[in-house]
Amino acid sequence: MGAALSKLAQWSAANYGAATLEISPLNEAILKEIIMFVESFIYKYPKEAKFVFVEPLEWKTSLAPSAFESGYIVSETTAKSEEVDKNGQPLLFLSIPQIKIRSFGQLSHFLFIAKDANLKEAQACIEANRDPVAKILGPDYNATKGDPISLNILDKITEDDDPESEAKMRIAMLLQELDLHLLNHSLKHISLEIRLNPVTFTRDIDLLKRYSGKGEETVLESIEYTSEYEFSNGCRAPPWRQIYGEICYVMVKPHDVETLCITCCVEGVFLNGGKTEEEGEIDYERKGEIYKDLVTFLKEKSAKFSENISKQAISFKEEEEEEVGELKEVDQVNKEEQKEEEATYTKAISKSDKKPREKSQINFGTSQMAKRLEPSLNWKATVDYKDRKITGRDIHSEEKVGGRLEKSRPSISVGRLRYVSGYKSVEKIEAIISESSSDTEEDEEPTDHRQEANADLPSEYWQIQKLVKYLKGGNQTATVIALCSMKDFNLAQETCQLAIRDVGGLEVLINLLDTDEVKCKIGSLKILKEISQNSQIRRSIVDLGGLPIMVNILDSPHKRLKCLAAETIANVAKFRRARRVVRQHGGITKLVTLLDCAQNSTEPAQSSLYEARDVEVARCGALALWSCSKSYANKEAIRRAGGIPLLARLLKTSHENMLIPVVGTLQECASEENYRAAIKAERIIENLVKNLNSENEQLQEHCAMAIYQCAEDEETRDLVRLHGGLKPLATLLNNTDNKERLAAVTGAIWKCSISKENVTKFREYRAIETLVGLLTDQPEEVLVNVVGALGECCQEHENRVIVRKCGGIQPLVNLLVGINQALLVNVTKAVGACALEPESMTIIDRLDGVRLLWSLLKNPHPDVKASAAWALCPCIQNAKDAGEMVRSFVGGLELVVNLLKSDNKEVLASVCAAITNIAKDQENLAVITDHGVVPLLSKLANTNNDKLRRHLAEAVSRCCMWGRNRVAFGEHKAVAPLVRYLKSNDTNVHRATAQALYQLSEDADNCITMHENGAVKLLLAMVGSPDQELQEAAAGCISNIRRLALATEKARYT
Repeated sequence: MGAALSKLAQWSAANYGAATLEISPLNEAILKEIIMFVESFIYKYPKEAKFVFVEPLEWKTSLAPSAFESGYIVSETTAKSEEVDKNGQPLLFLSIPQIKIRSFGQLSHFLFIAKDANLKEAQACIEANRDPVAKILGPDYNATKGDPISLNILDKITEDDDPESEAKMRIAMLLQELDLHLLNHSLKHISLEIRLNPVTFTRDIDLLKRYSGKGEETVLESIEYTSEYEFSNGCRAPPWRQIYGEICYVMVKPHDVETLCITCCVEGVFLNGGKTEEEGEIDYERKGEIYKDLVTFLKEKSAKFSENISKQAISFKEEEEEEVGELKEVDQVNKEEQKEEEATYTKAISKSDKKPREKSQINFGTSQMAKRLEPSLNWKATVDYKDRKITGRDIHSEEKVGGRLEKSRPSISVGRLRYVSGYKSVEKIEAIISESSSDTEEDEEPTDHRQEANADLPSEYWQIQKLVKYLKGGNQTATVIALCSMKDFNLAQETCQLAIRDVGGLEVLINLLDTDEVKCKIGSLKILKEISQNSQIRRSIVDLGGLPIMVNILDSPHKRLKCLAAETIANVAKFRRARRVVRQHGGITKLVTLLDCAQNSTEPAQSSLYEARDVEVARCGALALWSCSKSYANKEAIRRAGGIPLLARLLKTSHENMLIPVVGTLQECASEENYRAAIKAERIIENLVKNLNSENEQLQEHCAMAIYQCAEDEETRDLVRLHGGLKPLATLLNNTDNKERLAAVTGAIWKCSISKENVTKFREYRAIETLVGLLTDQPEEVLVNVVGALGECCQEHENRVIVRKCGGIQPLVNLLVGINQALLVNVTKAVGACALEPESMTIIDRLDGVRLLWSLLKNPHPDVKASAAWALCPCIQNAKDAGEMVRSFVGGLELVVNLLKSDNKEVLASVCAAITNIAKDQENLAVITDHGVVPLLSKLANTNNDKLRRHLAEAVSRCCMWGRNRVAFGEHKAVAPLVRYLKSNDTNVHRATAQALYQLSEDADNCITMHENGAVKLLLAMVGSPDQELQEAAAGCISNIRRLALATEKARYT
């Protein structure tokens, strides 16, 4: 551990004593590994966990004394462990804010108490104890000396006759193993990081120099290296800094901030301490976060640089293209993959040209994301090759038809190709890092790799390409006529869409959006709106920077323009990267503003208050927000922009074409808890219920789905019932043709069925019989919801009878053999609920349902395991010969016992409940005892989860009734933790614990342990409980303890 912390951990200062750990992925990975080691130490090495450190680990903690409960003596400002060393000193002592810990056992307990703050506490501990090994084992093991522990463990231990030497040697070996593990883990982590090189920085700095100077339009005033000497490896940093990955240092003077001294290293770019005034030496310490390249860093530090670099984007591109021709081939890593993708270009492009071009473009990818093509009456023809493989024949035909391409210009076209490729690479990386999305679709839509032969293309293809020619070279009148002619084609046809893309028409259409001519903008947007239905066109529009221009059009005073821009954004924002671009350019706020119609009304008679154009603007805005709302960040942006009240207001309209996108947006957003609270506050549920009675199937579907999302909350479920929403939901169950609507309706019924009052209503509307009929011949999306609803309904006896009489048991049991995780969780719950009725249980047993449930205990998903174990409990309770049935499952009992090794609390609680029922049969109890159920249950005793506590105590109580299990529980230290359960606030936990303690108190040693841990005082209070079972168990336990005490006194006097 010492070597890993001193050699690989990243510290923020060069001075050893004052350093702190940097906030970096590597340090976080190291800390997490150390936490895992310490947390598991007390279970894996219980003997070594009691070893007392030579010196305590001491640091400032953020935990308050009140966080420490049982096992600690707590006051307002201090907390100390009841566990002490041989001198009576506590092994943990907290005096706000300082804490001292002297054993791994207490360190493990402390991290468990810290919970979510354990990473912060581990960091504070490491920073305050730079060599923890020396404090744990003594100064002879100081890792900062450079001597590995393994070289001196044996002679240090053999010289010492201390009786604790064996434990000390064991800990030394464990720490050495941890050290090696941390080193290996860190090296793997480092190997995955992207590294920069001197060539990258040299090229970036040289390009920035060309656009630096005193003018207002320059990107910087100056940028210079701190050292003119360049080593043979391309670095300018001194050799003793190169070992830390540093490449060079740059002094940059932006227009609007002070001079910045920047370190360029293999990990990225960061601000250092600058040059000292006296000696002119550089302070190498990092003063901020690391950025991926120079341009990103300077954009963050200087608003003027960010503004000017956007204006210079095209010039940068041209400079890079000129420089690319002179660069040598430097990248061979993806050679084979590039050969496959670009084999068809080899007749027009040389191999020495294409790979350096890609590399240079990626380096400035982020600056070119803001690229705007300059509008004019003669647009430059640039063919977009990125999505189409073109042969020499294709190029020839395009030169002939387009009239703007020349053989002397293929390098420009390829430059465009490589720019787009670089742009996509950077965007994909950013999408992974920055976007948290709730999308159900793919993150990026697949790229089109088709090849198109000229002979197979229809005449429309060539006619559209001729029109694009006029768009490129015509005057304003010709442009408008060409746009109108292009609109007359069937733009929903893929051939027409690809014709526009392949000849460079998309660039021209996007350029038109940046002109001042409203007619040109409208014509361009009408075409873009139609062709953006194609997934490849959508990607191309984003790659060409079209979305930011459309977002700006949303501020236009022309309502028709705003409508078309919003509709096009709605089509384009179907994938994650596009949605992010809309948000980053302020599109969400502008789209929310479109929802603010001047008037709204609920009555058709008052529809004259609407202006038709205002309604259309709001509808298009809602449509775009619907597409954008599929990512979490955009949902938050809509909420912060005040979208919910506006959506609620629009929901009162009678315009169905408006309602569908509004409800669709609410449905997407209702997956977040903040939205559900706001939906209740705005009284939206009432209008959702009202629109369930609409004749429009799509509107019904989205209203039902919105209710499904919101009905997680009990108050919402009550509102649905109070506003009469349950009857239309039950009625819609009879319409099974539209599967999407059926899935939404059954989902809403499922969530509403969580409330018992709603279940009663569904029984009145005969919805349960209809649900049983939907258990067959339906898609899985419907089945998950149908079975979930039946699982909730079958919690009541009347409904279980209905399901059985309607023949629902067999299809439910048949679904137990599926593989859909959500479906298995719901069907096991439904089968378990049905098993509460003896007649249904007979059918389940006859259909081999119990064996199927038992086999699901092997399922890899914890939720399925837990649900299956819960379902087995009523099956075992109500089976006629439960003991024999359980024994008939080969390996079944061993499987159940082994599940007690799970880390999932729900699995553990359900398995304990199953063991409680299994152990009612003496033969089965004997078998699970042989499989080691006692030590495994004892190991779980130290838990704060009340649900697990209750079922664990019940299992312990039942297992005490075999052989010497009572004694075994005491030997495995299960009694003291059980006593602490009596401090819980849950009456069910009290009852189960008192019963367990009553059984355990039959053993004298257990009585002594209970008395020492204060059980008598706690049990006395429970003797007066209104719960009769709790009364009797508490009194019986006290009686046993008292009987032992009397016997002891009698023995003493006789």
